[in-house]
Amino acid sequence: MPPKRRIESSSVLFDVLYVDGSRTSNRKVASLALATLDGDAPAKSIIEAQDREIARASGRPRPDIRSVSRTSAKVAARD
Repeated sequence: MPPKRRIESSSVLFDVLYVDGSRTSNRKVASLALATLDGDAPAKSIIEAQDREIARASGRPRPDIRSVSRTSAKVAARD
């Protein structure tokens, strides 16, 4: 049986910087959501929705997002 081909990752990792200076790393966003002409712009709204769910579950509000950037390939490969 031939070896299976590696399928492209179904998610893209992002680093998020908040207005209070805190940061979260490796936040996952589905790659299909980014397959538009807008590039990575939809990632911010998707991560904001994730933050609302986290806040609802934990009872602690998340700060507003200052910026969203893709996690570097070197860091993503290590994880």
